[in-house]
Amino acid sequence: MRRGVVILALAAAAMASPGLARACPFCGEGGKTLTQWADGAQLIVSGRLTDANEDKDTTDIEIETVVKDDKTLRGEKKKLTLARYVDLSTNDASDRFVVFVESYNGKLDAYKGVATKKGSKLPEYLSGALKIKDKPNHERLRYFFDHLDSSELAVSSDAYFEFANAEYKDFQPMAKKLPAAKVAKWLKDPETPTLRLGLYASMLGHCGTKDDAKVLRELLDDSERRQGGGIDGMLAAYLLLDQKAGWKYLQEALKNTKEEFLFRYNALKAVRFLHDYRTDLSKADLEEAACILLTQDDVADLAIEDLRKWQCWDKADKVLAVVSTELNKVPIIRRAILRYSLQCKGSRAAANHVAKCRKNDPDGVRQAEELLQLELETKAKKVDTTKK
Repeated sequence: MRRGVVILALAAAAMASPGLARACPFCGEGGKTLTQWADGAQLIVSGRLTDANEDKDTTDIEIETVVKDDKTLRGEKKKLTLARYVDLSTNDASDRFVVFVESYNGKLDAYKGVATKKGSKLPEYLSGALKIKDKPNHERLRYFFDHLDSSELAVSSDAYFEFANAEYKDFQPMAKKLPAAKVAKWLKDPETPTLRLGLYASMLGHCGTKDDAKVLRELLDDSERRQGGGIDGMLAAYLLLDQKAGWKYLQEALKNTKEEFLFRYNALKAVRFLHDYRTDLSKADLEEAACILLTQDDVADLAIEDLRKWQCWDKADKVLAVVSTELNKVPIIRRAILRYSLQCKGSRAAANHVAKCRKNDPDGVRQAEELLQLELETKAKKVDTTKK
């Protein structure tokens, strides 16, 4: 896959759920969970929809299960009229809906509905999720782990979204206590969605033993299984379970220019995760690993950006060495070197490079400085929001 297509896809995924920070390092795109939807609901019921009236814009629901109650809205009624028309022409007797309701202008507004079937476990699952919503996050995640393999897509997808939106600090202590055999079984199963391989690999990397490393190695060596993603999670987990073999494999992945950009980019993402989250590993070794990519025209700029963000000013000579190569003709790499040099402290070579750029391309330097200032302001706002 060409790098441009990959970057556009990543940008689209990042914009798809504004305000929902996907903190799980190895999950695909997350989404708003049912527990989050439930926060705004006064009443959540499950049942059969009937008597849809398009003229009145109403639909009735025959209540079978009450997930979240509000006596002022429902009383003891077993049937409610919702202020929303639902086309039931294709429904059959087995169709059911879980409906999220709030009172609006004196009417029952069903602002969200999830289609299910008779006998669905979704109401029970959601009831359980609401009971633990105020528990510590690592305890909540353990509940959702038990539903990742649910046969109902609505349940398993929501459980996955809980992990996609979780922070690593909550994931790590929970993952250590997971049943390694069950996770390994998921990874071996060819029916497991490739989107989930990164998450499951990370789980095994925390709860497994060195013997489980072969499961991850087999996945990494299987070009078909790794096509859908999760490579970064597999690489990081492989190293966590077998540091010697995993480290060698990760370095080779970074070096292997015969592999497509996406594979090497995922190797860099694995390095980022290990550098940013695993204090038990050598940051110096991981920073050196990122430098392997400085000779590759399709990924060098990303490695330089990481070195800048990590404030690896001791790598200035290696970064500035790129200026004298053909790679410096690539605009995006040239800009990355400039940004690194502008922030680099204690390097005469970096200072000289900035001075030369100011003379030859003053507008480019000004634009780079403005972007760096914007980056600092954005970080400051995030910190301020977190404190509040």
